[in-house]
Parts: sequence; C-alpha cells; structure tokens
Amino acid sequence: MKKVSLKDIAQEAGVSTATVSYVLNNREEQARVGQEMALKIRKIARKLNYQPNHIARSLKSGRSHTIGLIVADISNPFFGHIARTIEDEAKQHNYTVIFGSSDENMEKSADLINALLNRQVDGLIVIPTEGSEQQIVRLREHNIPFVLMDRPFPTLTASSISINNYDAAYGAVQHLLQTGRERIGMIAYKTGMHHIAERRRGFAEALQAAGAEPDKRIKLARYAHIREDIRKAIDQLTGGKQPADALFFATNSLAIEGLRYIIEKGIRVPEQLAIVSFDESEAFDLFHAPVTFIRQPIQEMGKAAVRLLLEQIRITPALRKTSASMPSWSSADPAPRPVIIPQLYASPNPSNTTLYENTAPSLLLRLYGPLVGRPAAL
Repeated sequence: MKKVSLKDIAQEAGVSTATVSYVLNNREEQARVGQEMALKIRKIARKLNYQPNHIARSLKSGRSHTIGLIVADISNPFFGHIARTIEDEAKQHNYTVIFGSSDENMEKSADLINALLNRQVDGLIVIPTEGSEQQIVRLREHNIPFVLMDRPFPTLTASSISINNYDAAYGAVQHLLQTGRERIGMIAYKTGMHHIAERRRGFAEALQAAGAEPDKRIKLARYAHIREDIRKAIDQLTGGKQPADALFFATNSLAIEGLRYIIEKGIRVPEQLAIVSFDESEAFDLFHAPVTFIRQPIQEMGKAAVRLLLEQIRITPALRKTSASMPSWSSADPAPRPVIIPQLYASPNPSNTTLYENTAPSLLLRLYGPLVGRPAAL
C-alpha cells in the first residue's frame, strides 16, 4: 500500500504542500492559513491515515523533536504530576517526551543521560539527584540544551526553575506558631541537596526568630532507610517531658511514612500533634487526619521548563548526533544548593487538609547563556 504523502493531502485539499506542512505542524497562523482550511487539511490527513515520517524530518532539520525528562522518583505523585505537565506542554509544541526515573541514584542518573542522548533527544529537563553535578557540567561542556528543575545547583552555571524553599518553610513554621503550637519538630532527608537544606534553614530561622532553639528539633532520615529512621525520629520528637505538638515534614513521602506511624501510635492529629507537609499527596485523605501542606505551582513550573528548554534548543545549533560525538557519562563529585517563589496564605480546604497555596505563581527562573535577560520570551 502506497504511503500517504504531503503531496497527496495537498492535491485533495487544493493547496500547496508547504501549506499542508504548516498546518500539520500547528504553524498555520504563521503561514496565515484560515481556520476553515486548516480544519479541512487535518480532516483529509485523518481520512487518508497520514503518518508523518519522523526519521526524514529529523534528518532534514537535525532535530528529533523529542526531549528527555529525568525525575528523581516517578512513584512520588509530585514527580508524576510534573511529568504529566511537561508531557502536555511539550505536545503543544509538537515534541514527544521520553521519561526516566533516577530513583535518587547517581549511577542510574548517568545511565539515563547516556540512554536519552543515544536516542537523539534534542534536550533534557533534569530533576537531579545528589552528587550529579559533574553530569550537569558535562552537558554544558558538550553544548547540550538542558534545564534543571526543582533542584538547581547554585554553584553551577545552568538554567533552572524552582521555588523559594526557604521562604515556604519559614512561612509554614510561622503558620504553626500563629495557631498556638510551641514545640515544633522537623523531619527531613539526610542529604546535601539544596532544596532540602533551604527548607531546613527556613525552619531553623523561623524558630530562632520566635526565640526557640532549633538544633534538637530537626531529625534526619536516610532515603534507603526511611521507615526505620522516621519511626526513630518520631519517637524522639514526641517522647520526653516536652513532646512536640507539631511536626513539619520536608517532603510528602516523609509525611506519608510519618503519618502511618503517628496513627499506629494512637497520637491524635491535630489535637495532640499538628502536621505540615512540604508538597501534597492524595494519600493524605486516607489517614482521616487533618494535614496542612505546601503546594508548589507544578503546572507553572512544568510549562516554564518546557518553554525555556525549547528556546535553548532553538538557539543551539543542531548537534551532529553520532555515537562518536556523544559524551559518555559517569557519576562523580560532591553536592551544592536551589532558587525561589512561594508567598503563602492559609485557606480552608473542603477535605481534611488545610491548603497552603502560592499566591504569586511568578516563577523565579535562573537563566544561563544567551537566554539571560529574556524571561519575557517564556
């Protein structure tokens, strides 16, 4: 059976192949093609079962029209929502997204970068794992377009999108203090990643500003030993002569694991113990206990990441993507620190959660290279 071409569609529609190409690439406005004609061309393409030749288009343009996305843990709803937003936004620009999850593992992150580059992606959106700075440095050195998301490395020169973790944590502690809580504890991951360090700093400085000593109130959990470390931390914070009357969890995964144990111990939430989580989770509804959470503007973050990456791709000369020119990636080196946004307010939520929402979803972008000074393009 003969493969349907742009010429076949153009002949049936009575237009040029160039017009058909503009419409099928969602660029009809650029070519000033009317809506009625664009609709007609798309109907003909569907009727003829037209399938674009992506390989030929890639060879002609030097682009694959695919981008790679590496998240830290795809099982975490926060990263799942980010992935969905990025996929939807990329589709609006005729790009396909290839996903990978590093599972907070530096070696796996390096393998994923290798695999995605070998698949000829035009650029990468990376939520990095601890210790992966050198992987990011090498992306830059090889002129590969990329954007860091959620967890930038401020010591590295790279474009990134994240929120103000310090301000968000500080505001959450202030909320607890204003509601009468006096002995507030925090449980965070044991990591050098900047987004967690900033949340810890915001927590500590908010307590210090209120005249409290934060040092013994912060407990750390290892990612690979989350269950046992959470239980130990909660026992320490809720025991003794002055048990905590509020807990701030640095991530939703910590909060979920913590809530399981809190309910198991028979601690009443919020009567005995108020809970605040950084990031939300549908799982909170399963505990039948009021939880306050900080919601990050995931849609704005995902859309901005895609648009920033596509702008980088546009201004970066198409690389000759051969196996000889592709860098080989390996893990390495230490870890530094992220960037900024939420201004928070408390508002009642119909469910059992109190919602902290970002009132000004104007993301703070950290731009690198030719994009500096051009955030309006996003």
